[in-house]
Amino acid sequence: MARVDAVVTGAGGFIGGHLTKALLAEGKTVRAVDCKPLDDWYQVHHNAECLVRDVSLIESCREVLAGGAGEVYNLAADMGGMGFIEFHKAECMLSVLVSTHMLVAAKEAGVDRFFYSSSACVYAADKQTTADVVALKEADAYPAMPEDGYGWEKLFSERLARHFREDFGMVTRIARYHNVYGPNGTWTGGREKAPAAACRKIAIAALTGNHEVEIWGDGEQTRSFMYIDDCVKGTLMLARSEVVDPINIGSAELVTINGLFSIVEKIAGISLTYKHVPGALGVRGRNSDNDLIRKELGWEPSIRLADGLERTYRWVYDQAKAQLEGRPFAN
Repeated sequence: MARVDAVVTGAGGFIGGHLTKALLAEGKTVRAVDCKPLDDWYQVHHNAECLVRDVSLIESCREVLAGGAGEVYNLAADMGGMGFIEFHKAECMLSVLVSTHMLVAAKEAGVDRFFYSSSACVYAADKQTTADVVALKEADAYPAMPEDGYGWEKLFSERLARHFREDFGMVTRIARYHNVYGPNGTWTGGREKAPAAACRKIAIAALTGNHEVEIWGDGEQTRSFMYIDDCVKGTLMLARSEVVDPINIGSAELVTINGLFSIVEKIAGISLTYKHVPGALGVRGRNSDNDLIRKELGWEPSIRLADGLERTYRWVYDQAKAQLEGRPFAN
């Protein structure tokens, strides 16, 4: 294979699809890689070189990096929202094979820069026990007590990327994403995150006239949610920066889950009744401290939650409507 400007793993997924689009818009040559069949990719960009490969296998990693690359964006992982990661810890931890093998193959191929997408799930659980949470600084990942399963894999892979930098001189960059959302992503099936789930439930309520909507727990758990455009911009800035330590890429706009549903309800223009039910809740509160990203990059995510949710709801509404009418839809 010829050398390319960028390789994106997980390109058939939510963030990977948007990132591939942004790289192509810059005029980059992009090799987009995902283990799913092309028909299951959220976005297929035909001006990219699209490969269906399982990068948990070292042979596949060597193949997709054959010829070398300027930038590698390793987004591939087996993951989802709390409804998935709470009950699929082993599958989530097996993503360590992707992280390990991609780093090994990148070192062998002499790639210029390697970006790893970590998660706020690496942060110590004892710092996230109240809804009125203190925003998480990057140092709060240690002493280590991350989200069981998924969080441990992310924290281990962060350390691995660090040691590849220290031991082998690789240029590695690490982002800790905080709850990314937007259109062209998972919105149904159990892997979706809270914003997509809220949009789906309320869209179905609007379409069917059944205005009772379920919320897991008491709805007072808090989170911050980052719109996909901010995520992509921050990713590119960090990948090309001189920031060597993991850094938060997340919105600092804190909201309760009840508040999240309320925003979507207003966007939908309907009046709902909420039923609180048991469900996977995760930590009680989580928010992003953006002091370091402002210092290092002179930027932080800024798209308001209400604005991002409006765009997301319109897309999810169209998918839900197509599903109910028996037409093709993204899932």
